[in-house]
Amino acid sequence: MIEFLQKLIQIESLSPRDEGCFDLIEDRLQKLSFDCKRINYLNVENLYATFGSKGKLFCFLGHTDVVPTGPIEKWSHPPFSGHIEGDLMYGRGTADMKGSIAAFLDSLDEFFLSNPDFNFRIAVLLTSNEEGDSSDGFIDKIVNDMIDVDEKIDLCLVGEPTSYLKIGDSVRIGRRGSLGGSLKVLGKQGHIAYPENVNNPIFSASDAIVELKNTVWDNGNAIFQPTSFQISNIHSGTGAKNVVPGELEMFFNFRYSTESSQETLIDEFEAILKKLNIEYEIDWKLSGLPYLTEKDNLKDVVVKSIEKITGYSPDLNAKGGTSDGRFIAKMGTEIVELGPLNETIHQIDEHIKISELWTLKNIYTDILKGLNKKLA
Repeated sequence: MIEFLQKLIQIESLSPRDEGCFDLIEDRLQKLSFDCKRINYLNVENLYATFGSKGKLFCFLGHTDVVPTGPIEKWSHPPFSGHIEGDLMYGRGTADMKGSIAAFLDSLDEFFLSNPDFNFRIAVLLTSNEEGDSSDGFIDKIVNDMIDVDEKIDLCLVGEPTSYLKIGDSVRIGRRGSLGGSLKVLGKQGHIAYPENVNNPIFSASDAIVELKNTVWDNGNAIFQPTSFQISNIHSGTGAKNVVPGELEMFFNFRYSTESSQETLIDEFEAILKKLNIEYEIDWKLSGLPYLTEKDNLKDVVVKSIEKITGYSPDLNAKGGTSDGRFIAKMGTEIVELGPLNETIHQIDEHIKISELWTLKNIYTDILKGLNKKLA
């Protein structure tokens, strides 16, 4: 498993390019008699592998692409070396999420050896563009194609890095929705010395920002945190020190719970702008709907496997950002996300503990065995 992970890390699969990870993975899966298909859309490479012809379909969902390294000179070891030092392996993608893929492939090897005849189907669904622009993604299209032919993923395990302090201490059973927007506040440009002739969009935006910041959008619930509003970028000005700009651009995002909806957030946001008599233009972008797994088939098996292997119970939550699980949710799929620690993901010196990766592999193996009993 560790040697295989090193080989994956040594491939510079910057999103949206796979650059050969699928070749290594497909070779492993074909040795287990999986039927492997490459399904490519736009500039994205994808691998969909299936095994079996009877029973419910269980799918491991993941991605081989990684985010850029940042300044390479700041890394303790080359980011695509898979360098091992003691119990640590360094490299971009060790935690997010090539480590999960390596662990799951090893769990398949072990499961197939001890369970030659099991009663459910298995799929592995991987993309090379989870980290990039979702408009170029493929998971949503594959799901729509499956729905068109009455094919359904019944159970889905997503290998995203969900753990905090130790493997399996945190498991996602849902995700918040993501609603973003680009706001243009319109004013009137003019000389800074003649305030009577201008309408400063920076002042208008500041009034709105204060109210938006202080608005309680909802209070969340037992699983979901309250909906949050954040601003990621503000741009205004003409470049001259003595000119009031004519407009201001602001990029923002809602991460929202099931207590809110796309419609209620848009209505409340724009009502604030109208109340303040702000002239504006706005473009909204829905990146993902919130979802929550309420059925207990996969959820119970995952919890019991973590308890059996580690001796502690996981926290079941819907924290974090979005994942490709949001596209699977429209099938009515039971989705659980479980992977390595997320402490160093997207950071300089991303790494994973080798001992913890073996623990994750053992949990994944026990999940497969538990499903075989659960779905009998």
